[in-house]
Amino acid sequence: MITMDELERSLALQLAKLQEQRYQLVQSKLEELIEQHLLEQEATRRGITVDALEKEDILSKMQGVTDTDVGRFMEENKARLRGNPAELRPRVREYLTNERVASQRRAYVAGLRQKSSVEVFLKEPDPIRVAVKVDGAFAKGPKDAPVTIVEFSDFHCPFCRGAVATLNDVMRQYPGKVRWVYRDFPIANLHPQAEKAAEAARCAGEQGKFWEYHDVLFESQQQTTLADFKRFADQLRLEPTGFAACLESGRHQAAVQLDIEDGARLGISGTPTFFVNGRLLVGNQPVENFKKIIEVELSRKGT
Repeated sequence: MITMDELERSLALQLAKLQEQRYQLVQSKLEELIEQHLLEQEATRRGITVDALEKEDILSKMQGVTDTDVGRFMEENKARLRGNPAELRPRVREYLTNERVASQRRAYVAGLRQKSSVEVFLKEPDPIRVAVKVDGAFAKGPKDAPVTIVEFSDFHCPFCRGAVATLNDVMRQYPGKVRWVYRDFPIANLHPQAEKAAEAARCAGEQGKFWEYHDVLFESQQQTTLADFKRFADQLRLEPTGFAACLESGRHQAAVQLDIEDGARLGISGTPTFFVNGRLLVGNQPVENFKKIIEVELSRKGT
């Protein structure tokens, strides 16, 4: 018999994503309704319509978009702008105008909000936590740290490279409170040599330098041959014969594959994917998003 608990465990990652999407939608709609209510309240107080209020207090005070503004934007974004410049200019002007209106509107509503003492009672739902194995994985930070971040990553993924600095920043800001666990999830159809890079890092780990090798791999993502991997080992002063024998034998191929299979069972489809005390966080997120979850987890554990 298959129980509901078993079914939900097998869908934990997908359910966590849906829960987060639902909360973000509800939160976004709530903010939209609060904004509209504040504008209507202010318009009523002054005996005018919302449209008249916006024209008087928002649009009239907004700095217009100049030809120079349009030209600067087009120059700064020429790599991703496609089409005839003459046809693009009015579209760029409209885009910049809308951006300025939105910015001016946000600032105005923020002022109304401060004067109105808005209270929000919407609570973030209890997170769905995914059980993730960490046995045998390379890790930084104390084993008894109150927060564990498990990262599934690919040494040749550019987004994963960006996440390295973020996680190092997290470790600096929370000394002794966070454990960072690295697990392999090379995506072979995108990065054909990433699996071998993962094996190379484990070979370096045999000589006590996994994290140093981890950093070199991310710093040198365009260098992906076996010769490159051996050269990185030389740079770190690893014993060359043992490293080469380890790498060429494929000794860690099975272990890397187990990580991939475990990640697939969890429903991971891209990198980097993180689990912060089992709470899902996908992609190269800003440090603030990690800190938000970490602070909640530390508070929950009374640390």
